[in-house]
This record gives sequence, C-alpha cells and structure tokens, in this order.
Amino acid sequence: MNTSHTAQKKEPQIRHTIRSDFRQTKIKEEFKSEYKDLKQYFLSEKRKEKLESMNAFKKFFVLPWWLLKAMYFRLTPFRRILLFIGLILLLFSGNFDASGDSATLRLNISAILIGIIFLFILALELKDKLLAKTELQEGKAIQQSLMPEQSPKVKGWDIWLFTRSANDVGGDLLDFIQIDENKFGVAVGDVAGKGLSAALLMAKLQSTIRAIIYDQLPLSKMCQKLNSIFYRDSPSKIFASLVYADILSSSGEINFINAGHYPPLIVKREQVIKLRKESPALGLILNTDFAEKNVALDKDDFMIIYSDGLTEAQNESGDFFEEKRLIDLLDKKHHLTSQQLGEMIIENVDLFRGKVPAHDDLTLAVLKKV
Repeated sequence: MNTSHTAQKKEPQIRHTIRSDFRQTKIKEEFKSEYKDLKQYFLSEKRKEKLESMNAFKKFFVLPWWLLKAMYFRLTPFRRILLFIGLILLLFSGNFDASGDSATLRLNISAILIGIIFLFILALELKDKLLAKTELQEGKAIQQSLMPEQSPKVKGWDIWLFTRSANDVGGDLLDFIQIDENKFGVAVGDVAGKGLSAALLMAKLQSTIRAIIYDQLPLSKMCQKLNSIFYRDSPSKIFASLVYADILSSSGEINFINAGHYPPLIVKREQVIKLRKESPALGLILNTDFAEKNVALDKDDFMIIYSDGLTEAQNESGDFFEEKRLIDLLDKKHHLTSQQLGEMIIENVDLFRGKVPAHDDLTLAVLKKV
C-alpha cells in the first residue's frame, strides 16, 4: 500500500550513491564473503570435498567452471540459450585477422573481464532469487498444512471448502473448526495486500481465532476481542475482512458476523439473497461494535461465502466476473451438492478469465443444509 510520504520521497542521485558505496564497502572482504556463499549454495557436498583436496592453482580454474555449470542448469531453457549465446560472443569478442594461410585471433581482455564481472553478479542474484523461492515454497507447504479438509463431515450439512493463491503464498483465510460435538465454525477472510506479508498476517489471524473461539463468547464479543488483537499487532493501515459463521448439526440456523467482507449469498430454490455487510473490517478502528446476525437455511438451501478474487477476476478485455454473474450462475441450483456447485463456480471463473493470470487469491466456502 503506497502512502503520500512514499510517493514524495526524493529519488537518490547516482553519483552520491556510487561515492557512498565506495566509502562504506570493503570490496575485498565482501568479494570473499559473496564467493564463499556461492560455493555453499551451488556446489554439492561431494564437490566441496573435492575442492578441499585440490591445490590452489587447480582450484583457481576448476571452481569458476563448476559454479558456471551449476548456475547454468538452474536457469530456464530460454535463459540458458541467451547465456550460451552471450558466452560465445564474449569469447569471440576480439579481432579476427585472416591473411594468406594464417589466421590470428586477438582476444579483448577488457571485454572478457567485464563479462566475468557480470556473470558473478548474475550468479549472486540467481542465488538470492532461488533462496527466496525455496523459502516461499516452504511457506506454501506450511500454509497448505494449515488449511482444513476440503469436505469436512458435519451431520445435517454438506460442506465444500476451496482456496487458491494468486502467488506462492496468499493472504486469504479459510478455516473450519469443530468447537464441540454439535457446533462448528467456518471462517473466510482476506488480509489487505498480497504475498508473504499478507500470508504471515493471515496465519496470525487464523491462530488468534483458534485461540479465542473455545472461550464460547458471543460472536459480537469474540469479534471485538479479535479486532483489538489484530489492531494491536498489525502494521499501521493494514486490515482484514472476515466472515465467521457458527453452524449447528442439529438445525439449519447459522449465526455469523461479517466484518467488512463481501456479503455472503443465500441460495434458495426460487431466489438468491444477498446478505448485508454491517460491521467494519478488523484492524481499522480499535473500539467498535460488531453486529451478530442469524439466518435460517431450509433443506437444500446454500450459504456461499467467497473472497474478492472470485467476483474481481478479470478477463483479457479487463472486465470483471462481478457479483451479478455469480448470482445468475447460482439460480436454481438446489439439486447440486456443495462440491458440484463449488466446482461449477470455479470452472466458470477460470473460463471467464481465460489466459489472464489471477491477480488475487480466491477462496470459497459452500454450506448446504441437507
């Protein structure tokens, strides 16, 4: 999220930056440290052991070659082709003279040194990128492990849950909590922002909900407590929308709170009802009230809770999927199971989007009374 202060920040001058870099950087120490990091990251344990047994002269030639090979194979095929062409041009960057029966190639040493410097920079940047990608993949695995079962079993209900991140990790919240034998909680939320920062805040919000939900507070009080914790522990101007719903296996009544989230939809046999959004998002106002609401579902009725990644999905023309298209899609679908309805919604969103990459996380909870 950009602020006016960030927008007005003066752009640094190149000459000042260069002067500062040379003053502050110990080039020899930094080079040794970076070179050591490259060896640690790109070389296998077997090759590290071989290096230890080599003399300094052999190591001087072998180590750069091993690093170049390791870096080369970590690139995508297209980038490997570009690097290969660049290396060929670099090697033949000198002057080539052919006269009579003899030919002479004079290498351009300065061009080769420049190429080596750029290859060194490329290797460092690739290492940092691959490290970051590995950490994101590990974060994604942890985030997926926190997700609930896609079709949790609740007597009297047919439930299907779905979430998909636009990036490696996402800021959408999806959770299913068994509170006691008869009471279950479903949470769908969306933390402002995207990527790793939103994912970290989402994980904290999820753990906070799980920590306080067993206190069995009224939903309005529970949400007040949740809001105060999120407000206290989150960075300034960061907020999260949330729909939390309590369902009972013994009835079709749903008690829920909508804190600044997209209004859930109730799908009945003859109509689709859009519920109201009456409470602010979490983290915006420290002391505020949250309105607990109640809705009764009859047999074969659905409650649809979703994030903005669904209705704000865009196609190649820049059009949004929009709420109206979703409501039209849900009309007279009472005969479907929750999974069938949910998969139909996702399929239609994907067909609408076409080849355009998703710009936001998409989360969907389908609750059907059976």
